[in-house]
Amino acid sequence: MPEYDVLVLGSGPGGYVAAIRAGQLGMRTAVVEKDALGGICLNWGCIPSKALLRNAEVLSIIRHADEYGIGVGDVNPDFGKAIDRSRTVVGRLTRGVASLLRKNGVDHVQGTGVLQDANTVRITEDGSVLSANHIIVATGASQRDIPGLPIDHETVITSREALELRDVPGRVVIVGGGATGCEFAYVWSSYGADVTMVELMPRLIPNEDEEISDQLERSFRRQGIKSVTGAQVEGISVNGSSARVSISTDTENMVEECDKVLVAVGVQGNTAGIGLEAAGVRTERGFIPVDDSMRTNVPSIYAIGDVTGKMLLAHVASAQGVTAVECIAGLDPQPLDYVQIPRAIYCRPQVASFGLTEAQAREQGYPVKVGRFPMAASGKALAMNESEGMVKLVVDEEIGEILGAHMIGAEVTELLGELGMTKLLEATTTELGWLVHPHPTISETVKEAALAAEGEAIHI
Repeated sequence: MPEYDVLVLGSGPGGYVAAIRAGQLGMRTAVVEKDALGGICLNWGCIPSKALLRNAEVLSIIRHADEYGIGVGDVNPDFGKAIDRSRTVVGRLTRGVASLLRKNGVDHVQGTGVLQDANTVRITEDGSVLSANHIIVATGASQRDIPGLPIDHETVITSREALELRDVPGRVVIVGGGATGCEFAYVWSSYGADVTMVELMPRLIPNEDEEISDQLERSFRRQGIKSVTGAQVEGISVNGSSARVSISTDTENMVEECDKVLVAVGVQGNTAGIGLEAAGVRTERGFIPVDDSMRTNVPSIYAIGDVTGKMLLAHVASAQGVTAVECIAGLDPQPLDYVQIPRAIYCRPQVASFGLTEAQAREQGYPVKVGRFPMAASGKALAMNESEGMVKLVVDEEIGEILGAHMIGAEVTELLGELGMTKLLEATTTELGWLVHPHPTISETVKEAALAAEGEAIHI
């Protein structure tokens, strides 16, 4: 008889959540982790970066203290102490994950797990073998080598090294204008770095609604962050502790000199060296394809999180983990709708969205109407001195269904829960406009945007 009902490889936000859910359902469960509990997200991604972003926000407020009628003398930011604070936050959460695993009866096996077959895993460090009825692969993803971008982990770095830097580079080029690039751009710029972002697509955050991208680019320009879009990095030459980045666009070639290059593009699933071939698990383009239940082509093996290549977001991994375990338990969970998964970027101003952009909705043939409400008309936003941004709702003109929500501004990531629940319960702009919101709050902007879609906004 196998030792476990469920054996999870990897303890990131997909792996540890899957293990805890399995424990809750009374299954004999173990999680195998070669590094610290919590995976990349908790230790070297989502959590430490958000701690640094908070430091950057506080620093920005202090530097604009005169706007609040507060006189401040010399400001001496210590980025090393910001890093220390981020590691303290990480340590607390890592200990919390360990406690939750124990609470739910999950065994924690420290080591590197390699599949031997469809039901067996060997721990390479001590040679021990574990068996399970079901195995969940939650090994995540990592930076992919890209021609022309020679990562040396010293001058040309990934986000992993960026989260260990104790000194802010004087000049930095960030390759990639997505969430990671934008967040580091804001942090480093707040601490005084000269930041240039290079994005292959025509605009920053190219997967977001075009109006939101335009507003973020304008905000970044005001903050002194330079962006070069529609641009290709032709090469990087490193000379000691500095680098020269060759960039080309349709109209010009340029060279940016800098102290660090952050490569924030290109990832691949962590599929090598974990025994997928021995177990007969199929891969595609470096990721593990799965069905709606997260099952691979091998019935006893599931995969969740970044290694599936579905959506490289921590909350997606967690949701996939719960889905996989509940399918194993025979509970028939609702399949995940990846279009409706919320997306959040925590630079300043924040960016938050879910569903279809306006362009996507029109391309798919929906009769579209749009409701917009500017943060400049929000009493709470003005009181906070955070009047940049807007809420934009993309709505089916015929029935009032919310097809997508796209927001930029202060704390807009916190509005995704309300809008997600609205969508889940199949409410329309009518119900969202009816709902009485507390005043003054940022959440009122959602109500006003819903009313604006119907031509009934009060405050614009």
